[in-house]
Amino acid sequence: MTESDIEHRLSRWQRTTVSDGTLAYECLERGDGPGVILLPEIPGIMPSTLELGELLVEAGFTVVMPSLFGVPGRRPNPLNQAGALARLCVLKEFRALSKDLRGPVTDFLRLVAADLAGRTAGRGVGIIGMCFSGGFAIATAVTTDDIAATVVSQPAAPFPIAPSRARSIGVPAAELERYAASRTGEQPCVIGLRFSRDRTSGDARMATLEAHLGREVRVVRIPSGRDARDGTPRGAHSVLTGGVREDPPNEAFHERARVIAFLQERLAPAESTAEPEP
Repeated sequence: MTESDIEHRLSRWQRTTVSDGTLAYECLERGDGPGVILLPEIPGIMPSTLELGELLVEAGFTVVMPSLFGVPGRRPNPLNQAGALARLCVLKEFRALSKDLRGPVTDFLRLVAADLAGRTAGRGVGIIGMCFSGGFAIATAVTTDDIAATVVSQPAAPFPIAPSRARSIGVPAAELERYAASRTGEQPCVIGLRFSRDRTSGDARMATLEAHLGREVRVVRIPSGRDARDGTPRGAHSVLTGGVREDPPNEAFHERARVIAFLQERLAPAESTAEPEP
């Protein structure tokens, strides 16, 4: 994808600044249908994030991408990734070192979810968090009934500076269990994803989701490295973006399709799920 391609793709998104009175971030929006909040990976809304957003738009969603850090459209490189990582460590609103990610950023995302739920046709909205933002997706979901479907992909926060933080998903166990008890559906409302050999996002966080959400979560561990039969390398990390191979399709490609189907099923307007009249 050339720089002109990236600029063209960005131009197709409506860009507005959203504020909750404490924080203000630019949000990119496009599409029609049930709402989905797509949170960026480090270092920000990359070309691969745009591609995932476009795929969700094509699947029939209204997609909002809050630019929580970085510059939309900028390609990742070691310098801007390291810079974003260092900045996130010191920004109080992200609580990157805390085992409880609920705070200013999740308050802001709750506002975005409420607004999106109020003007789209779905039964609530979905939220997708990836890498650094993975934990923020579930940390937002447990604070509002507006989010009906949550995807936690390769979560990498809170930063694993100690074993307890490596196990943490960013929400206290009691709050996860309270959230699970409040759900009434027969199908899971949370999906957790990671590559099996990913060292950046350890399996302990997936185990935490399973232990405290029970049947409300479906955890998918995609084989990578020596576990894989489709050539997925050991260093694969980004399940829904960089780790996807379309030709020939790998397991991440199929899992991405299942995530979209999960969002469609959970968020479809009530009239779409009603039993047909005789």
